[in-house]
Amino acid sequence: MVNKMRKIQKVDASGKKILLRVDYNVPIKNGQVQSNERILASLETINYLLEQKATVVICSHLGRPGGKPNTLFSLKPAAKELQKLIKKSVQFSDNCIEAERDNKIRHMGPGEILFLENLRFNSGEESNDSAFAKKLAESCELYVNDAFSASHREHASVVEVTKFLPSYAGFCMQKEVENLSKILVEPQKPFVLVMGGAKMADKIPLILNMMGKIDTLILGGAIANTFLLAKGYRLGRSIVEPESIDVIRKIFIEARDRGVEIRLPEDGVVAEDIGATSGREKPINVVAESEMILDIGNNTAGQYAQDFKLAETVFWNGPMGYAETPAFADGTKAIGQAIANSNAFSVIGGGDTISALSEEVSKKFGYVSTAGGAALEFLSGRNLPGLSALEDK
Repeated sequence: MVNKMRKIQKVDASGKKILLRVDYNVPIKNGQVQSNERILASLETINYLLEQKATVVICSHLGRPGGKPNTLFSLKPAAKELQKLIKKSVQFSDNCIEAERDNKIRHMGPGEILFLENLRFNSGEESNDSAFAKKLAESCELYVNDAFSASHREHASVVEVTKFLPSYAGFCMQKEVENLSKILVEPQKPFVLVMGGAKMADKIPLILNMMGKIDTLILGGAIANTFLLAKGYRLGRSIVEPESIDVIRKIFIEARDRGVEIRLPEDGVVAEDIGATSGREKPINVVAESEMILDIGNNTAGQYAQDFKLAETVFWNGPMGYAETPAFADGTKAIGQAIANSNAFSVIGGGDTISALSEEVSKKFGYVSTAGGAALEFLSGRNLPGLSALEDK
């Protein structure tokens, strides 16, 4: 898959005006970026283009402003964070397609950066509007997509714009495809798939697509609760998705037929409310009607760790509990440490999962994916429109 992509290093970008699509859909509070992982991931491509004496025009989306300007979703804080990280002046345009923007681009020289305001301030972005894409491409000579995490969306800055400019993949895009492909195409075995969090609709297609490749499926978080519910456990007030039970029963049958081991929690940390500041450990089979399972227990974490010692490949998406609260983050941290200590090629994905781990632990993973939903869709075997648009036909 990665070999099909047109790559930025394969074209002469020197002196060119480059439209660079990044994903700076980052958390912002009081005008400050709270997590700059996605910005950091884009620096290799930006620095490469600057070294080529290119003029770099950066575009991204942020949040869901509904196709209209909204100061709450301005990308100005992200531009300031980029300027701080790159130690170079970053100009800002208050719009992404108007004449003022084009005038700025025309007067910019080699090695300069212009950051465009939120693409989703215009309804043409999410509708994949051709006229919007054409205006976005104006005054630029090449297009580079470095936003794998947005490439599962058929939006104008991801798909339609490639009809108006020669288009290439940036380094972050290439790394995501290369490392996720190691999991999707002939992974080294034993292969352990670890799924946590919630959003069954996102996770089940991945599990089904991976059934012929994995040896062990480890489950935690709300997704584990629903699997336990399908086995007949009574889980009190725990978060479950009963509408998924039928497909989960099919997964159990397919796992049995394919020889895939499914690991489920045998103990958990419970409390009466998701807002609790502390919990208590107990076996899964004695959860009271008033209680919620909010983390895996120590025994479960220890048993899961044994699988990682033998694994050659591990992919992990989703925390083992309500890891936003310190009282319910221990299981996620224990799993992270156990995977980091293993000899497996390991990939971790999902913002909630990554943010629960220390930087020291995250650095021990083979690859840290910032792609979120796009990674899940890629591993589910679905076509990513943004990726297809960069492939040689």
